[in-house]
Amino acid sequence: MPIKNKIVSIVDDELSTTNLFYTALRTIKGINVFGFTDPVQALDHLKMNRRDYAVMICDLRMPVINGLQLLQTVKDLNPLARTILLTAYNIDDSLLREYTKKEIINCFLEKPIGVDQLRSEVGKQISFA
Repeated sequence: MPIKNKIVSIVDDELSTTNLFYTALRTIKGINVFGFTDPVQALDHLKMNRRDYAVMICDLRMPVINGLQLLQTVKDLNPLARTILLTAYNIDDSLLREYTKKEIINCFLEKPIGVDQLRSEVGKQISFA
């Protein structure tokens, strides 16, 4: 699957995090990066563009739809899309293992995360998309 013009989106209810990650990922050639602070808007965008999604990066704790729910929907709409879950909070290890085993989560990263590490991980995930 060609990577050109594939979508990578960041979904985090903190605008500063979304903007930082958006700016960092724009340097990756051949992708379109979108940032969302509202998971409902991100879900609407996904529904309209599901075939073009390569990677969705999502915070765990968000209002209305949490990260696990959003990533489950990503996989339901496009099983080939890759998913990265981010959190600064503790997460139930058994839940994380379950979602990873079911390939709902392709990568788990703990905040704070450096932009170089994020770019590297997104690059790896794009190669699988």
